[in-house]
Order: sequence, then C-alpha cells, then structure tokens
Amino acid sequence: MNSIRRFEKIMEVLLNEKEVTVNELSERLAVTGKTIRDDLSKLEQQGLIRRVHGGAILAQSDQFGILSTPESQVKHLAEKSQIAERAVRHIEPKDIIALDGGSTLLELARKLPELPLTVISNDVHIINELTPKEHIRLVVPGGYRVRNMLVGPEAVTYIRNLNINKAFISSTGVHLEQGLSVYTGDLIDYKRALIETAARSYAVVDSHKFGQSALRSFAALTEMTALITDNGLSPEVIQQYRSAGVNLEG
Repeated sequence: MNSIRRFEKIMEVLLNEKEVTVNELSERLAVTGKTIRDDLSKLEQQGLIRRVHGGAILAQSDQFGILSTPESQVKHLAEKSQIAERAVRHIEPKDIIALDGGSTLLELARKLPELPLTVISNDVHIINELTPKEHIRLVVPGGYRVRNMLVGPEAVTYIRNLNINKAFISSTGVHLEQGLSVYTGDLIDYKRALIETAARSYAVVDSHKFGQSALRSFAALTEMTALITDNGLSPEVIQQYRSAGVNLEG
C-alpha cells in the first residue's frame, strides 16, 4: 500500500472514530509502527491531524466533510441555512437536480419547496428527508454504503447516463490553487460524474472552509458554475477569488 492510500485509510479511521492509536493503525494497515508515526507526522504538517500520546485525533472538530453526523449537522447551522436559501433560488419547477452528500445539502433538501422536481441523491439522510415530499420524484443511484453515502462504479455509471440540469456539490476544503477537496478518494469518481454530467454545477460550502485544503482534490474552482457560501467571507477574500475567475455568491 503506497503512502497516499495509507493517508486516506488513516483519515477514514479518524473520520469514523475521531481518535486512533499507532498500534491500531499498524495492525489495520499491516505496516510498522515507525511507518505509521512517519505518516502521522506528515499529516500533522499538513494541518489535517493532531498528534496525541500514542496516537492522533483530527486537527479540528468540524473536519467531517461529507459526513452528516449529528455533530456536523449542528455545526455552523446558521451559515448552512443561509447557503441553502441561496441555493434554492437556482432551482425551478421541473428541474432535474442532484444533491451530493453532507450536512449543508441536507439543509438544502429540507428547504426544497413542494415543486415538481426530480432529485437524485446518494446520501441516505437526504433520501430520508425527501421521501415524504409528494411532488418530488426521488432517484437513488444505488451502489454500496460508505458511512451515510451510496457509492461505487454502478452509481457513477448511472449518473453519467442521466440528464441533470443542476448539481449541488459538497466539499471539505476550498482553495484557490488546490480547488475543491475531500479527505478520502471514495467519493471522487461520483463527484466527478456529477460535475461532468450536469449542465450546471454549484459548490455549496460554508465560509470556514475557504483557504482550507483536504487530502484529495477533485475539481478546480473554475469548473463550477458558482460557489455558493454564507456572509462570513471578508471583502478582500471575495475579491481574491473573483479576481481568479471564480463565480462566488456570498
């Protein structure tokens, strides 16, 4: 297993368990404790984790990215609500839209009006939220479950055969050079399929994620029709992104 794949596995464990020891990682990844300690040092240098005695924890408590855990759903709720309200304005009756996973998009699902819409989603929480809405035709791509998401080659192939008007994409990090990024590669193919298939793609990200970069980049900012965020960015940061050719709504 190469170092990049080990980094992904380490972040995967931390995303699920929040804390892990060197010994546990050594057993799971079948490498020496020295290799794990070296990996943890490199991840700490990138600001992704924090070393603690005998192991590591996530550097920040809100580094859950795609996960719609109860903790991540509550974190920055006012900002997520504001972003969802802005995103809803882009949706029109009879649209075919795709909602990627995550707590901000769960908030968008909650705010979707009872319009005749077709909504594609692979987030089990979003699926559960939309099921009672009678005017919304819900489409689930399928695949196997990774935490709260349905992923896999079948889901990617299914998405690439659809006619999607608008896709709303989540991201853990937003960076001028490194673009949109997440911690593991499990969902990158699915996100790429949404971006490349949809007529318009919108990244929905709260202002705390700007200037941050996770382990794996999946899109350049200029690939997106727009980045939709809250009011938390300074005028200087907004101008910096717009000067780089990014359509920023915030």
